[in-house]
Amino acid sequence: MLRIAVPNKGVLSEPAAEMLAESGYRMRRSTKDLVVYDPDNDTEFFYLRPRDIAVYVAAGTLDVGITGRDMLLETAPAEGEGPTAVEVMPLGFGRSSFRFASPVGSGIESVEELAGKRIATAYPVLLQRHLGESGIKADVVKLDGAVETACALGVADAVCDVVETGTTLRAAGLHIIGEPVLASEAILVGREGAEEIPAVAQLRRRLQGVLVARQYVMLDYDCPDDILARATAITPGIEGPTVSPLQRAGWSAVRAMVRRSQTNQIMDDLYELGARAILVTSIHASRL
Repeated sequence: MLRIAVPNKGVLSEPAAEMLAESGYRMRRSTKDLVVYDPDNDTEFFYLRPRDIAVYVAAGTLDVGITGRDMLLETAPAEGEGPTAVEVMPLGFGRSSFRFASPVGSGIESVEELAGKRIATAYPVLLQRHLGESGIKADVVKLDGAVETACALGVADAVCDVVETGTTLRAAGLHIIGEPVLASEAILVGREGAEEIPAVAQLRRRLQGVLVARQYVMLDYDCPDDILARATAITPGIEGPTVSPLQRAGWSAVRAMVRRSQTNQIMDDLYELGARAILVTSIHASRL
């Protein structure tokens, strides 16, 4: 039986459940359900705090889990101090960055100026590691939440927090300084050194299929044969486009996968070239 940890709440919870459902797994019907068994896939899902998921996976209690890269690194033990979890694959959602911010008008405009200051964070391990690597000595103030209020309440001179858009920081009178400490997103984690079992390999293929389906669409169009080479250069597909002769002499039907983000520009280019009957179809699942 495959045992998977899933975030029980927070920004990763719903997208993780949606991705697993699109991958063909049964999800919980109520947020009160903490364990769900999927008999069709012989898989058991455990809904846990995102910060705890890497800990359970590292211990071997669960096979794999979905959490954030920031939380994986925050809970990782020091080298040689115990088993650890490792990133298996990125999942393409929950993107954020771990960044420094200081009060507007405080005079702290660079990371170097944080030396000797108090920095509030909910990720003390990540922050201490970065400060050590940067040669900056500062006091780390550990908070469990609402880090953006630390400066206004006088417990810190600056903060280091996970940022998605920066709106919350700006509303608290803070502005971002320096480069990101870490780029984070949702990831699949597994136990370091564990041999991959067939069920985990299948899970990875399914998740990868969902990622591809979200990034690509299927494009179909009719094309005069005299511009076929130029048209297929615009739509090379993954391993090459499918080209079939039409009943209309001198024309071919072309099918290819194209990136979703480029769809409208590609359609415009094909139309200007002379292609017609250009249609787009969403991809719900894939195996490449």
